[in-house]
Amino acid sequence: MELEKRRSEKIKVIGVSKVNIPTMFHPKVPYFVLVLEDENGNKWAQKSMKEYKIGDELKELSSFEAKDTVAIWRIKYDILEGIEKVVELISSLNINQNSKILILPTLISPKHSYFAENTSPQFLESIIKYLTEKKAKLENIKVAGQSFDEIPIEASVQKSQLLEVCQNYKIMPLDLAKANFVKKTQDNFTPHHFSEKGSSETSSTKSGAGFTFEISEEVFKADLIINLPILKMGKNSAAENVLKFLRKENYLGLKYLYSEAEIIGNLNQVLPQYLTIAEALSVQKRGQFIAHLGLIFASFNPLNLDRVFAEICLLKELPESLKKVKIEDVPIIGRKVEELQYDIEKY
Repeated sequence: MELEKRRSEKIKVIGVSKVNIPTMFHPKVPYFVLVLEDENGNKWAQKSMKEYKIGDELKELSSFEAKDTVAIWRIKYDILEGIEKVVELISSLNINQNSKILILPTLISPKHSYFAENTSPQFLESIIKYLTEKKAKLENIKVAGQSFDEIPIEASVQKSQLLEVCQNYKIMPLDLAKANFVKKTQDNFTPHHFSEKGSSETSSTKSGAGFTFEISEEVFKADLIINLPILKMGKNSAAENVLKFLRKENYLGLKYLYSEAEIIGNLNQVLPQYLTIAEALSVQKRGQFIAHLGLIFASFNPLNLDRVFAEICLLKELPESLKKVKIEDVPIIGRKVEELQYDIEKY
């Protein structure tokens, strides 16, 4: 018997329980456990910080025009459904058979997927399935990466099992280091007050010139760019991942003169618009232990996305790039931060 996927069009509340006792994974109280039912008779439970009454209809809003919006969704098993949900909440992507698509997963070390070091093979495969369901052709999809250290990218792509996913879909992984680069200059540079490179010589260099970036030519050939990071505690993983679009030598030279916050901020001003779909199913803590969150994020603003993730994890010390991003100014859609928060490092 073939399974048929059905979308829920109308969701109503058929049961409500109020919880006043905090637990490890639900420290903020009171909250409500809703029993929901759709028009097909499917029933499930969902946490909510907002109180509903039996018979209320649960409505989900979308935000196609708010480029700073962060969408969040929690999943149990179906990664593809979660990806569909977060993209649907923030974007009406125009994808067709001629769309040229560039995917940039996190790919930084030769480790198995259970270490949550690289984008998981399941997440990459789900993205590819999502794109083909939207009528994209496999021959127009490129999965790219680059090594910024001495470890060959080939070792990382093979050990992480991302190579196997690409081979299964007949997609040839692209080593950006072997592709062409184009120069882009960002002249409207203002040094950040939290720069870590504070020598007088460096400060003079910064104030007198703009940034010259050497960016992969593949970025400017694509109709749709998908930044596909895996999120990690204590890092701005989504924003950092797009640095792999730079030539390695260019990045290392910039890093000598500027803080990473300055590089990221100015790079985003010269890159074409890209969509970040971030994996937070299994999250690597600072000590490299793994916490299981079951979350997926999406946004056109990777810094906002990283800031929302830090808020959910109750991060005590923010990375420099995120200190100027105020959580109260970030539009959030889908699940609420308060519903998902718990101290990951503590437990």
